Amino acid sequence: MGRKPTNLDLYKLAFSHTSAAKENSDGFKESNERLEYLGDAVLGMVIAEYLFKRFPYKDEGFLTEIRSRLVSRESLGQLARKIGLDKLVVYDTKRKTALSFKYLHGDTMEAFIGAIFLDKGIKFCSKFITRNMLNAHIDLKHIIDNDNNYKSKLIEWSQRQGKTVKFDMIDEKGNSHQKQFKIQVLVEEEIVSSGVGFSKKNAEQDAARRACEALNI
Repeated sequence: MGRKPTNLDLYKLAFSHTSAAKENSDGFKESNERLEYLGDAVLGMVIAEYLFKRFPYKDEGFLTEIRSRLVSRESLGQLARKIGLDKLVVYDTKRKTALSFKYLHGDTMEAFIGAIFLDKGIKFCSKFITRNMLNAHIDLKHIIDNDNNYKSKLIEWSQRQGKTVKFDMIDEKGNSHQKQFKIQVLVEEEIVSSGVGFSKKNAEQDAARRACEALNI
């Protein structure tokens, strides 16, 4: 962080995954989920302001898309590992699932930001995000130049070709914490591909990627 924590308990909580949560005296299982929620909101706000000032002549669509790529769980997971948060997070290895493998570190990054915000305030937290994340570890040009939004690509292609595209959810498995979705892509009512993911959005992107490959887009 560049500064000594004031409330160390906040950071201990930020690194406590829900799989290793312990009940407090009120019977509430304490984990980093609430800090994750807070950190997600703070990150979104700070990065939105950063992009707004960095690109004064770009439209809303551009700013929204780049912010989405920066705060994706995949991007945050990579960043968490770069700065060593993966060595600090506490979780139950016996209950570790494919979902935990995919999102564990990205969720921890958000919780860490939430802890910094509560401990040091928005001014320090904003500087930390800008200095230690955006400027130190993220290649913004690479993110802008590499468009991995396959759903947008597919929809743009369909509009140029005058074809209809539909995303249908055909399967949903697991409980609320470990749910997996299966999405099917139909072009002109014909099945082109299907994809899976631990959120509807990720399943749609996976299905769209496979559709782009099948249609040579």
